[in-house]
Amino acid sequence: MTDILNPTLITIVSVGFIIGILGNTFMALVNIMDWVKRRKISSVDLILTALSVSRIAFLCLFMSSLLLSLLYPGLITREKIVRMLSMFFLVTHHFSIWLATCLSIFYFFKIANFSNSLFLYLKWRVEKVVSVTLLMSLLLLFINIVIIYTQMDAWVHGFKANISYSLLSSNFVKFSNSLLFTNTMFTFIPFTMSLMTFLLLIFSLLKHLKNMHCKSKGSRDVSTAAHIKALQTVVAFLLLYTLFSLALLLQSQSTYLQMRNPSSLFWGVMGIAFPSGHSCVLIVGNSKLRRASLWCLRCRMKEATLLSS
Repeated sequence: MTDILNPTLITIVSVGFIIGILGNTFMALVNIMDWVKRRKISSVDLILTALSVSRIAFLCLFMSSLLLSLLYPGLITREKIVRMLSMFFLVTHHFSIWLATCLSIFYFFKIANFSNSLFLYLKWRVEKVVSVTLLMSLLLLFINIVIIYTQMDAWVHGFKANISYSLLSSNFVKFSNSLLFTNTMFTFIPFTMSLMTFLLLIFSLLKHLKNMHCKSKGSRDVSTAAHIKALQTVVAFLLLYTLFSLALLLQSQSTYLQMRNPSSLFWGVMGIAFPSGHSCVLIVGNSKLRRASLWCLRCRMKEATLLSS
């Protein structure tokens, strides 16, 4: 059973990796080409471009770590490799989560409608709100790096003190569990912020529907559609990121040294679904990206038709 399940899960992870790379590369290229053509870029396109780049780096790191774990399980425990992978994982994962959170915040302030004076003040300064959020995230990133490197130094000390393979494996298990748990706890903050924007968007939508009973159907439909589209994007992010966090926490029970285990590969499938699946949701939810993808699809279909005729 394992001989069949392992190749299947590895194939699914590979397909998810390809979809993620293609989707995020597509988003980045469309926005960069539009930037060059118009010589300006909107805030949302800038966030999407930075998000795409961070996720391309994260996916490449994720796949490299998986291949190292499968092909060279002893290499993954070396100090230099651990430090390098931990740092790259920390930075790419951090920006992947926080940029998606900034996107949720941006959609919230652009679409939601409240009469509160503080909300109106922030709504007119949404770009500054996003900038301050990113600056705050850099402070959290610095604190996270300090904690991770403190844990890493303790692991290296234990690594050099122990000689037997069983003790080395046990030490690495504790370190990898601590690393994954710490990263997950630090990303709980952006997850909470996205959840708050989701709840406030629902409240804004309900309030909008209540106020629109006496108004024209057309204006109601436009605003309602905007609310629903934003809600779909935030919900997709929350659901996929929940699966991703669960995958990291549950994967810590197996460690990198047991990546040949089907259960560990299954959590790897769940983990790669977040950066890959969310990019597809963003493409469908963005009118410019959706039009570009449909145009590319039509061109491919025409080429296929010409080749077959």
